[in-house]
Amino acid sequence: MKKNSKILFIGGTGIISSACSELAIARGMDLYHLNRGKSVGIRKIEGAKTIIADIRNLEDAQKALGEEEFDAVVDWISFEPHHIRNAVQLFAGKTKQYVFISSASIYQTPPEKLPITEATPLDNPFWEYSRNKIACENLLREEFRKSGFPCTIVRPSHTYDKTLLPITGGYTALKRMKNGLPVVVHGDGTSIWTLTHHRDFAVGLIGLLGNPATINEAFHITSEEWLSWNTIYKILAAEMGVEPNLVHVPSAVIARYDKEIGDGLLGDKTHSMIFDNAKIKGFVPEFNCRIPFRQGAKEIVKWYTENQQAQNFDKRIDSLMDVIIRDYS
Repeated sequence: MKKNSKILFIGGTGIISSACSELAIARGMDLYHLNRGKSVGIRKIEGAKTIIADIRNLEDAQKALGEEEFDAVVDWISFEPHHIRNAVQLFAGKTKQYVFISSASIYQTPPEKLPITEATPLDNPFWEYSRNKIACENLLREEFRKSGFPCTIVRPSHTYDKTLLPITGGYTALKRMKNGLPVVVHGDGTSIWTLTHHRDFAVGLIGLLGNPATINEAFHITSEEWLSWNTIYKILAAEMGVEPNLVHVPSAVIARYDKEIGDGLLGDKTHSMIFDNAKIKGFVPEFNCRIPFRQGAKEIVKWYTENQQAQNFDKRIDSLMDVIIRDYS
């Protein structure tokens, strides 16, 4: 994407989009955020212009955008087909590229073979979130066939920053490990997982903007560091100077205690996921993840140590872990 290109992020201050915003600005792009102006918080982006509107209110968004046109629009917050229908109404004829942020959880679950490529079937019977993302992609493909709507699809996997603890229970599990208490780990902890630092992801995403060859194409953008869940927990524990007490419980058992946690496990984290990044590297040769999770874990533990307001110890999750461990043991 050329310097001074006009880019719109719908959202822009989230875990992944904040790093992409910072890189876009660093590369001289003219970046706009369309959001409600209520979620700046810890990820204030210097240099982005904000258009205040509720994207869920089509009339409000149309009024706020006026006659503005963009070289690329990146939609971080569409999750259901009706969100896509609104986006098509808003941006048809007003952008050269509409980038839909989908999810790598839409791939066949469990996968028949690894590594995952963009040609892997899209089929997740366990998680409604993923099925809705598939429906969004299908609608965009249909719009491209009908009208040439210039869509590019991006599928992040588990992407994190210093604020996101990628383990079941989040800060509650981290605090339990620090205090020497057992934590629940799904399965036997040996399935392989892929964690991607948001600054690494940003290189791939920004590199796709403005390339007409990406239209009607899909890309996942992930790290190639593959870690077992046991290792992920141990890296976080080591950063706190403790040895973790991991209690392994089948995902299906955990799901019986908490549906929301269970859906995320059965529909995503239970199965080993390794991704082939040949396609994104072919389009964006500079994409090469450089931040290992050991460095990411340092950032996470340091941030939570220094930000007491983020230390949200969830008593329900704490009790839930105790109950699951007691019952399963």
